[in-house]
Formats: sequence, C-alpha cells, structure tokens
Amino acid sequence: MGFILNRKMSHNDLTSENITVQEELPIVTNNQKFSISEDWLAVFIGGLTILVFLLPLAFNVSADFKMPTYKWETFFDLTTKIFSAENLFLTIKVWIIVLVFAILGSWAQGGSIKKFALGFSVVYILGVTSLILAGNKTLNYYGLEYVIFALILGLAIGNIFNLPDWLREAARSEFFIKTGLVILGSSILFSDIVQAGAPGILQAIIVVLVVWFFSIWFSRALQIDDEFGVMLASAVSICGVSAAIVACGVIKGDKKKLSYVTTLVILVALPMLILQPWIIKNFNIPEIVGGAWLGGTLDTTASVTAAGQLVGPIATKAGVIVKFSQNVLIGVVALILSIWWAFRNKKQNQPAVTTRGSLLIIWERFPKFVLGFIAASILFSFAISPETTKHVSGILNGFRVVWFSLAFVAIGLEARFSDLIKLDGGKPALVFTAAQLFNVLWTLLWAYLLFGGILLPSPDIH
Repeated sequence: MGFILNRKMSHNDLTSENITVQEELPIVTNNQKFSISEDWLAVFIGGLTILVFLLPLAFNVSADFKMPTYKWETFFDLTTKIFSAENLFLTIKVWIIVLVFAILGSWAQGGSIKKFALGFSVVYILGVTSLILAGNKTLNYYGLEYVIFALILGLAIGNIFNLPDWLREAARSEFFIKTGLVILGSSILFSDIVQAGAPGILQAIIVVLVVWFFSIWFSRALQIDDEFGVMLASAVSICGVSAAIVACGVIKGDKKKLSYVTTLVILVALPMLILQPWIIKNFNIPEIVGGAWLGGTLDTTASVTAAGQLVGPIATKAGVIVKFSQNVLIGVVALILSIWWAFRNKKQNQPAVTTRGSLLIIWERFPKFVLGFIAASILFSFAISPETTKHVSGILNGFRVVWFSLAFVAIGLEARFSDLIKLDGGKPALVFTAAQLFNVLWTLLWAYLLFGGILLPSPDIH
C-alpha cells in the first residue's frame, strides 16, 4: 500500500525531526476494515474490471458480454428497444456487477453496506436515465451528452430535496470518476497518438502549458487562492472534470471548490458544443484543422466525438486523437503538480524538510489512481493484441461510461447552489470563462499552424 505520514502535519510540523514514516498496515477499527485510500481502491476496482474481461481470453474462453443499448430515435424505439425485456435484463446485470464492485470499495472504507446499496441503486437509476436521455438521436446530434443530464438530475434532486443519509452515503463522486479514469486508460493507446505524429503531441503540450499558466496568472490577478486556481487551470487546459479531480487530489483541495469547477465545466461546454462546429463549417475552416481545434478545447472524448460528427469523419478522428494526446498528459501533470505544490508549501512556510521527507510528501500527494490509468494504457498499448483490444474495448468503454454517469449524478447531489454562489463572489467563473476563451483562440492558432500544413506537413488522417 505504500507509505503514509504517521499523522496529519501542520505547517510547523514539517521539519526533519517531526517527519517519520510508518508502513501502511491493515488497521481494524469498529468502522474501517483496512487502511486503504480511495485512490488505491479506484486502482483495484478499475483494474479488477479490466481483468474480469481480459482473463477469460487469456485461456481462450469466450468473453462475450453484451452491454445494454440506450440509443433511440422515436417513442416506438424507446418502448420496444430501450425498455425491452432483454435490454432491461442487461441493465440489471450491469447494475449487479458495478454494485458488487462499489460495495467492496464502500466496505473497505468502513461504510454501511445496507445504506450504500440502497443509495447506489438510486444513483444508478439516475445515471441510466441520463444515458437514455442522451441516447436520443436528436439530442445526441446537438452534442447533449449524458454528463449534462446526469449533472442536471443530480443538481435538481440535491437542491430541491433534503437528501437522506443513505443517499448521501452513495454520492461518492470522486471514487466513481477515479475508477472510470483507470478504465479509461485501456482506451488511450500510444499507437493512436502516434497517428497524429508531431502535430498532435506538440499541440497538446503547447496548449496545456500556455493555457494552464495563463489561467493561474489571471486567478492570481483577481486574488483567487492557488488552491482554487490550480483546479480551474487544470480543468480548462487539459480535460475538464477529470483533470480538476486529479488536481484536487494532488493538492488535497476543498470539495466545494471542486463542485464549483465541475459545474462551470459543464455550463461552459454547452454553448461550445454547438458554436464551434458551426464556426468550422461557416468560416470554411479545413476539416482536419477544425477537428484538432475541437480536440484541444472540448473537455471530454465524448463531446469531441459529438461535435466532430457535426463537421465530418476526418474532424472526428483528428479531434479524438488530439484529445487522447492531451489525456495522456494527466499523469505527467499530476507528477509536476505534486512536486510544485510540495515545494511551494516548503517555500512559503520555510520548514526544514529533508530531501527524503520532500519525496515522501510528493508521493503522499500524488494521486495514486493515475498510476492505474497509466498502467492500463501501457498494458493495452504494448502487451495486449489488437484483436483482444478490439474484443473488449466496447465492454470496458461501456463500464467506464457507467462509472462516469454515476460520478456526475453524485457531483450534482453533493453540490449546493447556495454554497457555490458564496465562493469568491463569482470571480472563479470569470477566470474560467476568460481562460476558456483564451484557450479557444490559442488552440485554433496552433491547430492551423500544426495541422494546416504551415509549420509541419499535415498528418495523413482518414
């Protein structure tokens, strides 16, 4: 399980005499079964999900597993396809599998299994509802994906009703999305990133670095604390909610601020999903350039795909490859943030921390679930055959979407508008909006320079 500091440290505790290391051994208490962090639980559950569908193939056993479908066009489709006995059975089967994994995580951290199971079932129903709404052909065409509906459902219930304890028990947004991110690693293949070549990798690095520092600079100019600024900067520069959660984990940030950033990401993404494809088509932006622009500015692979489909197949593929290039930077950014935040605190507080102590602080702050994400990406990039990857990719993607839908419902349930409004008087919203506008213009410039054949040959993407 690694190492932990033997107690929570104050600013004055960070001295070479006070820092000691204690091996993280299982601890049994009345309420907690093991001393295991949420990050390691996400690695375990996400990794177990991957292995469940990979191991049968290793022994030449068919691993056919059909995921439920939620795509529909007419009311007739809704009643005969989505709510058919077969599809409902598949939905229940997925619920049982995910419930078992989730209960395992709740039990390991000392939660009430009975309360959690009841609350989780409600969250699952809301998550499936968001998938059904987003599965409508018309809504999907306009890029209204499940994360939007999941967040809206969660916000509506969380702000209208006083949530019972058993529902709060299951609103574990970070655990859900961290597990989904570990599974997401199985779809981030280095071969896909290489297809974009130097343009895709260069654009990802240039956009992430410049937009991140611009956002931090503007946050400080408006006297927003660095904790808030780091989450805002990471969300706008890398990949939205996922990056914000990674950043929050690294700096041990305030969960209210994380909810605020999450809500901002969704609200700002809505007009971008519609306006950017319209701009590409009406201003005659080359399709490959438009796709690279979408991939560098929209926050999720699903939103990039939806917006790209409004432009064309080349835009869709270019956008997804660029987004993959940015996603793979999550691990790099997490490591750099861990080091920067540890030494930032060291500089501000002037503690006498040994080199060994500094490394332990960096390791303690590093979000461990990112290791699961990287491990899954390496496994599927270099150790798993393309045939096997193709066989299980649809299943794993389906489970990843389920975990993400649960996460966004839970984020909505946890977020209170009254709390969000009080945070810094709207200045974070101004920072995020300004940074996103800068991101849109800066990324468009580099999409033209790198994918338009100006600085480098345009990639051959078909």
